[in-house]
Amino acid sequence: MAKDELATVGPRLRELRQQRDLTLTHLAEVTGISVSTLSRLESGTRKPTLELLLPLAKAYQVSLDDLVDAPESGDPRVRARPIVRGGRTYIPLSRKPGGLQAFKTIIPAGEPEQCEQKTHEGYEWLYVLSGRVRLLLGEHDLTLEPGEAVEFDTRLPHLVLNGGTIPAEMINIFGPQGERVHVRARSRSA
Repeated sequence: MAKDELATVGPRLRELRQQRDLTLTHLAEVTGISVSTLSRLESGTRKPTLELLLPLAKAYQVSLDDLVDAPESGDPRVRARPIVRGGRTYIPLSRKPGGLQAFKTIIPAGEPEQCEQKTHEGYEWLYVLSGRVRLLLGEHDLTLEPGEAVEFDTRLPHLVLNGGTIPAEMINIFGPQGERVHVRARSRSA
C-alpha cells in the first residue's frame, strides 16, 4: 500500500465500525485486537498490517479490498479457482465474504448415487443451466430441467444429484439463515 492509501485506512475502519453500530470494546472482543490498538488504527497512529486487517475484515464480513477501500482495478472479471470435491466442480462466482455466495456447480454424469440427505443453517437457490438435476428435499423427489429454479431452507433434509446421463450444470446461491434471494417479475401491460 502506498503512503497516501495508508492514510485513508483509519477513517475507513472507523466508518465501517460506526455503520455497524459497534463499540471498540465489542470489536476488540470479536477480533482479539486490543481496544488501544483498534483506536490507534482508526486514528492513523498505528500502521495497518495484514495481521490486524484480516480479523477486522472477517468481523466486518468484507474483503480486504473493501476494508481498505482499495481502488477499483477496472477489470470486473471474477478470477476464482475451481474447487473439486467428490468429483464435483464448484466455481466461485462471488468474492465477498459473508452474505450471499454464488457458485457454478458441475455434477458429473455417473456419479456414485448418494442417498443421505443433509441439513445445515442457511438458504439455497439453484438454477439449472444444462443437464438434469435431481433434488431430494424431505419427502419430495424432484427432477429439474434446464431453466428451472428452486429455493429452499437448508434446515430441510436435502440432497442434490445428477438426474441424467450427461454432466449437470447449475448456479447455486447460498445465504445465511433468513437471507433469501427474491426473484421478481413484472407483469406485462395490456
